[in-house]
Amino acid sequence: MSYTLRGRLESRLAALVPVVAAACALAAAEHRWWPVEAVGLMLGAGLALDVLAYHRLLPYQPGWFALPLGLVELGAVLALMRAAGVAAPLEQAVALFAAGWVCAQLLGQAGFPLLRLGYAEEGGELGRLGVVAAAVVGAMLTAAGATAYALRPPVVHLAAGVHRGPLVITRREVLVGEPGSVVRGGIVVRANDVTIKNVSIVGGVNGIAVYGYRGTRIEGVSISGTKMDGIHVRLGGVMIKDCNIDMLGNPIGQGIDISFNMDMGMTLVDGCTIVGGMEGITTHSSMADIAHNRISHTTLHGISVTEMSMGMVRDNDVRNAREVGIYCNDRSICDLRDNTVLDTSGPGFGLLASFQSEANLRDNRLSANPRPVGTMMDAVVSYR
Repeated sequence: MSYTLRGRLESRLAALVPVVAAACALAAAEHRWWPVEAVGLMLGAGLALDVLAYHRLLPYQPGWFALPLGLVELGAVLALMRAAGVAAPLEQAVALFAAGWVCAQLLGQAGFPLLRLGYAEEGGELGRLGVVAAAVVGAMLTAAGATAYALRPPVVHLAAGVHRGPLVITRREVLVGEPGSVVRGGIVVRANDVTIKNVSIVGGVNGIAVYGYRGTRIEGVSISGTKMDGIHVRLGGVMIKDCNIDMLGNPIGQGIDISFNMDMGMTLVDGCTIVGGMEGITTHSSMADIAHNRISHTTLHGISVTEMSMGMVRDNDVRNAREVGIYCNDRSICDLRDNTVLDTSGPGFGLLASFQSEANLRDNRLSANPRPVGTMMDAVVSYR
């Protein structure tokens, strides 16, 4: 079909009407705004591609070409969601996009031609229906955005000085530390959709503990002197960015331990610096994206993805681990790419896959490790 630019835009907007309605209903049911944010990014990415690429490069668009274009748009939307920090379960986000894509194909191939007999001859233009569709989509997204703004969580500013912990957060809120604010004894999260930013934490059993709650965001925190873990997550959904964790002198704790939250969707650990501890970052039965972290001087592993986890470990710098730099273990599936692993001590490995795990390796830089790459107990390593 040969679309006009107006036809592309009107067809896309009209096809998004049921998707936007479904996203608003899903957001209301889950009490979370990621579906609306995701649809907004779908709309923005699609309109940008229509104007900047599709209209110029595809004067004629065969029907079968919708599939590869849909995959391109899915990749663009997921990348935008990650860049914007949209905390969405990966499977649900992909399902929402897939439902929108199927809806667009059904309407484009059957629905719109029946509603407007000249649809194909007019290059996909919908006349008044297109204008109404644009108005409806804009109105629904505006109403959802206004509602989200009105219901945004309260912001609590933690004043400079030392605050005795553990602090227990029992409501949805944003806790922001002012310069010089320190919590002694840790922070415990006992509510969904909690954000902790720019707080220094000293001591406590765990620096930050999350048990069974969704939507926790941890950004710019500094943690030291804990008895066990810097950040300890069980059955909880988290996104962690730009943290500093000092575990020196603690031979048994983990810098970040994220466990048993596979049903919470993708976990992100990005841009953290961790020194010391038994393991820098470890996941158990989780889906995790571990990226751009700097880990050094651990007594066992730098990064471990274990107990049937699925992990993408990319662009990390791991140095001076005592046994294994990056460990993929216990029937886990690991994508290890663009990592630097240096100076693993003892008889250890730079990268190790164990016990029926699958590790895909690409462009890792391994140096001064007794054994650069190893496998054991029916694990498989492949190179791409």
